[in-house]
Formats: sequence, structure tokens, C-alpha cells
Amino acid sequence: MIRIEGKERLRGTSWQLCADRIEVGTYMIAAGITGGEIEIYGAHEHHVAAVLGKLLETGCKIVRESGLIKVTGPSRPKPVCVYALPYPGFPTDLQQQIMALLSLAEGTSLVVETVFNDRFRHVDELRRMGADIKVEGRSALVRGVKQLSGAQVEAPDLRGGMALLLASLAAKGESVIKGTEHLDRGYENLVEKFRSLGAHVRLQEDAPRGEN
Repeated sequence: MIRIEGKERLRGTSWQLCADRIEVGTYMIAAGITGGEIEIYGAHEHHVAAVLGKLLETGCKIVRESGLIKVTGPSRPKPVCVYALPYPGFPTDLQQQIMALLSLAEGTSLVVETVFNDRFRHVDELRRMGADIKVEGRSALVRGVKQLSGAQVEAPDLRGGMALLLASLAAKGESVIKGTEHLDRGYENLVEKFRSLGAHVRLQEDAPRGEN
């Protein structure tokens, strides 16, 4: 509980906002799923400690320095168990993204959502890309495959859409993701940032959804 006692006047001050931990975690997972490397400046390590821990379990190499987190992805991730929990646990808003990474793991992973209902709407779209995922209630059994394939998919929500984008970065071939308005709501300058990392991403007018 927060108790606030009002005052007649307030004074000005300066304040610097910290980096968004979900955006930071998303780009770290992007390095993990592609086997790439990323350096993130200005992030607070303790805000993403749970994510760093899981990425280490998957085989990512992580370097922490003052004001810098460097993540290098493995050639193929190792399977892990992930429980989405309230802070400071593993964030529910990164559950979908790490599931995309685990869909390429060398083995079987377990993802459990304990915070929200209906957080697996992205699973059918990942399956269209070749992922092997079985959902039972709030748990998802993810059997890693060697390769995902590009497909036409649709973002069901913000975080699910990002999971599909990350899966597309690692997939063989081209993917088309509809429903990008969800991504625009949650990530600033998304296309430009991924292009700066070397990804081939572009926006285009929506096209009718076809078959794989």
C-alpha cells in the first residue's frame, strides 16, 4: 500500500527513466534465438536478473560491465524450464518470446504461465512455422526442432507478435506477420532497431493470408 499526503505546492526536479526491462529482455532473447551478439547500454542488471539466469541456462554467454550487458547466443539453445512469475521472477511479458527460443532448443522444455490466463494464443502460429508445442492448461511442453520455416502468421497480441518476429529472425525463408499494430504499441522504432542489428525487416501493406 502507498499512502500519499497532499501538499499545497510541488517543486520541479530532474529524473532519468530506466530502460524498460521487457524491451531489454526481448533484445537479449533475440541474440539467443539467432546465435548472434548484442550489447545493451543503460539497462539495470537487477531488473532482468531472472531473464539473464534463464539465458545462461540455455547456453548464452553473458558479460556484465558497468552500464553494459553483452549477450552472445549459442549455436543451439539448451532446454530449460520457465515459470512466468510476478517480479522479480521471470516476466510473464517475456514468456512468449523465450518460448520461441526454446522451440529451437536441443531437447524438451517446459513453460508454465502462472500470472495470466490465455497467454498461449501465439502457439498455433509458431506451429505454422514448424514448432512442436503441446499446451495443457497453463503449461506448454516445447520439443525443440532443428529448424523453423518462414510462414504467413498473425500476431494475436503484443508479446505473442514479438515471439513470432523473433522466430522469423531464426527461421529459414521469409515470414509475413500480420497484426503489426500490436508491436507498434509496445516497441519504439522496432524496425529501425532490428535493422541496425542486421535483420532484414520491413513494413508493408497487409496482404490476404494464404496457405503455407
